Order: sequence, then C-alpha cells, then structure tokens
Amino acid sequence: MSIRTKTRRLRAVGAIATAAALTLSGCGAITSGNDGAAADGSFHLADYIQERIDAGEPLRIKLSYHDPSLAFATPISEGMERAGEELGADVQLIGPTGGDAAKQVSELQTLIQQKSVDALAVSSASSDALKPIIAQAYDAGIPIISFNTDNPDSQQMGFVGQDLKGSGQSQAEELVAALGANASGKVVVFSLDTGAGWSHERFSGFEAGLEGSKLEIVGPVNVGNEPNAAYNTVESTMAGQSGVVAIAGLDCCSTTAGAQWIQQSGNAGAITMVGFDLLPSTADFVENGVVTFTISQNPAEQGFQAVKVLYDFLTNGTAISGVDTGAQFITKENLGEATVEG
Repeated sequence: MSIRTKTRRLRAVGAIATAAALTLSGCGAITSGNDGAAADGSFHLADYIQERIDAGEPLRIKLSYHDPSLAFATPISEGMERAGEELGADVQLIGPTGGDAAKQVSELQTLIQQKSVDALAVSSASSDALKPIIAQAYDAGIPIISFNTDNPDSQQMGFVGQDLKGSGQSQAEELVAALGANASGKVVVFSLDTGAGWSHERFSGFEAGLEGSKLEIVGPVNVGNEPNAAYNTVESTMAGQSGVVAIAGLDCCSTTAGAQWIQQSGNAGAITMVGFDLLPSTADFVENGVVTFTISQNPAEQGFQAVKVLYDFLTNGTAISGVDTGAQFITKENLGEATVEG
C-alpha cells in the first residue's frame, strides 16, 4: 500500500503548556535590576545582560547540542548561523562529542559562572542530568529554552522542536497504513539511546499508534551512535527474530543502521523499513525503495527558531512561546522536494 504524501503539523504539548505560563507579567517578563529568579519564581534578567543590550552589543546566544558530532547537528548549525546573520547575533553551537551529559553540564556551568553567554538553548542528552543546570541558568537571570529534545519538567522557558510523542504515534499510524489494517507480525524498534528522554517520548507515541493493530513490538533495542556497532546490533537482533514484517528506527542513526541491514540481507521489499530524519544515506535508501518513509523534524528550522525566540525576548520583550517545527513525511514521491539533513 502506498504512503500518502503529506506534511503534518504536530502540536507540541510541552511547549504549549510552557507558553501558556509565559505572559509579560510572569516568567516571560524582562525585569532588570536583579540577577536571577525572584522569590515568587518570576524571571529577572541578569544585570550584565541588560547592560550589553543597552550598549547595543551583539547578543551571545549559544545552542548546546547533546552531541555535535552527529550528522543531525549540521543542519541545526546551518539554521543557527542563518539566524545569527539575519539578526546580528553572536551564535555558536557547543556540546560534548559522544553525548556525555556530565561534560555538557560542566560546559554550561562554566558559561554561567563566567557570564560569557546572554541566552541559552539546550538539547538534553539526559533530561534528568540537565534539569539542575537549566534551573541554575534561570536563577542566574539567563534566558534558557530547550530545543530538539524537550525538558518539560524543568525551568526551561519554552521548547523549539518536534512533538516527540506525536511524531512517534504518527510514524506508527503510517506504518499500519503501509502494511494494511489486517497485517500481523513483529515490528522491531531500534533507538540510538533507549535511555534518553526523547527516545522514551517517541517510543511511547509509537506504542500508542500501534494500539488496536495485530502487530507485536519488539524493543526498543539500543544501537548507540557508532555506525559499525549500530549495524552489528541490528544484525544480531534480527538473527534472533522470526516473523518480522517491519523495522522502525526512532532516530537518524538507528534508521540508517536498520536500512543498511535490510539492503545487505536482501530483505528490501520483504520487510518494511520506516524511520526518522533525512541524512544523505537515508535519502538514498528512500530513493532505492529500502526505506518506505522517513520523518523529517526540520533541524535547520530548529536552529533558526531557537536563536530567534531568545533574540526577540531580549531585544523586543516578546514573551517566549514554544515553536513546533512539525513532522514531514518523506517518501520516494516527494523526496526531490525535501531538504537533506547533513
């Protein structure tokens, strides 16, 4: 069954809930003369940031990504740089290679202590690990949001990115449509980091999307982000399974690993492969019919909007609200119109 080409805007629940609380009389207000949060929890912009704004100095906005070595970071950086050029902001993508949460926290602590940043956007490798540092930035009077991966239980002032649970549910629903409503068998789910909050969110959505079907979920299976190791994990996992009708990747790396196994094992057309993101290799797999569809979360727009939301807050007093960058289903039919990520 063919996949219907579409672009679906998904409501970012965490972002909307946060935005509702950010009015100009509350957390969204820019109040100077105090460094950090007041006793009532409202946000007070740090004096040094206000002084830089008053002096007309370029705003230093940094995006802390949980692993800049990932190919997905490239379009995020491109969007960030575009926003910096358009707005006249000093922007930089930072973060630890390999997704080390402790190193990410340490790097952010240094920026806060040295007062070398005017606004922050963070993508958490570990939601729990970053909650204290998000609170520390907020209390220090540094505007801070999350992007790419949400951290709704923290003191983030907004979220820019895809509704993770909603996108996982949409992926599963489209998979059911591709297989047919009466399809039965196993669906093996892979993730590069099953312990990450974003993975939990996306997988819970995937489970919800398969409710009522005859399909059985196996996983999620952790593959890591090293390509050879990821492929070997997929290969060993599939060797122990029978009756598999589909593989679902919850991210860029597990998608390419799963697709590579399908191609090399000669299962293209026999096992349906669906995934996330549109790396160059994923685009090739879509073009060659190995991947039925993949879902783009528009990383370039995430980088751009993360900068813009913070810049508008500081320069215009615009209340911070969430930005849902949506979910675009990429198939062979609309691949030529899509932007490759990386």
